[in-house]
Amino acid sequence: MNSIENRIRAFVNLGEFLSQFSNDKIEKKEKILNNDLFFDGFKHQIKLAQENNSWFTKEAILSSINNWSKSLSFSNLSKFTSSFDLSYLNQKKVAIVMAGNIPMVGFHDFLSVLISGHSVLVKQSSNDKHLLPFLGKYLEHIDTSFKNKITFTEGKLSNFDAVIATGSNNTARYFEYYFKNKPSIIRKSRNSTAILTGKESDIDLKNLSNDIFMYFGLGCRSVSKIYIPNGYNFDAFFNGMFNQREIINNAKYANNYDYNKAVYLMSEFDLLENGFLMIKEDESYSSPIATVFYEYYDNEKELKIKLQNDNHKIQCIVSKGFIDTEIDFGETQNPNLWDFADGINTLDFLSKI
Repeated sequence: MNSIENRIRAFVNLGEFLSQFSNDKIEKKEKILNNDLFFDGFKHQIKLAQENNSWFTKEAILSSINNWSKSLSFSNLSKFTSSFDLSYLNQKKVAIVMAGNIPMVGFHDFLSVLISGHSVLVKQSSNDKHLLPFLGKYLEHIDTSFKNKITFTEGKLSNFDAVIATGSNNTARYFEYYFKNKPSIIRKSRNSTAILTGKESDIDLKNLSNDIFMYFGLGCRSVSKIYIPNGYNFDAFFNGMFNQREIINNAKYANNYDYNKAVYLMSEFDLLENGFLMIKEDESYSSPIATVFYEYYDNEKELKIKLQNDNHKIQCIVSKGFIDTEIDFGETQNPNLWDFADGINTLDFLSKI
């Protein structure tokens, strides 16, 4: 019987399997279920994912895997599911249209649907198509009741009861029309921002560099915009970014840096840069690769009102003592299971369809 306890146990086992793959080392451990069947195969899928998408470096893939291995603990999964009675849900088939901006970006939705007891129909991005189907097979071997509940398709979605779809603002309009007759969560583009006061420590700004550069800034939790007080001295900011200088050795990142710099210079925009990062004054939240936008503020109360009004554009706010919902410097890419994208509680949605 596929009880909530069994489903939690299966994902705990998956987390233990994933714990063998980190940036420190990839090492086969004892007592991991079905390891002989899956360990070498997953190593191969990591290699294929790198070859398929040059943004998916080995470091980026393993960072994502490592975060998930830590998240899939018994205590985390128990807390994640504790607010809902998921024992007797009327099982539905839930389609997920996944983005492909960072490795395994759709895993949270995949987890949420399956742990709720529903069946999942997944349409992946072509940019991120290797890792998740393999992990689905692992789950089926851990708990056979998952068999026939996990389907991946490259074709048109059909025969489903509800949908979770993630894309750009343009594709969201298409999703809203296409799925208008189904219960749905439709996610649009969001970005993250940091509020600086000029009193940040060297460690704060070094940690902020992880929020900016991890996954090359391609995630919705990546900081793409900073707010700074009038008269801010950028020296401390650039010093904090310096430990990320090796990123320019990635050819795709370097090409984007050179291209965006050329566009800015030809347009005669004012910008500051340090050889691997440009900062440009701009009111938008969504900055190009290798660029962080900044905007000055002189009144914290007015800034809080602005951020509240722009809430639909913002995923995370990084700051220190600025707002109640802030995230610590360096922590945007380490969300808890209950830190739902766009603030929409996926389990609540799945418990009511």
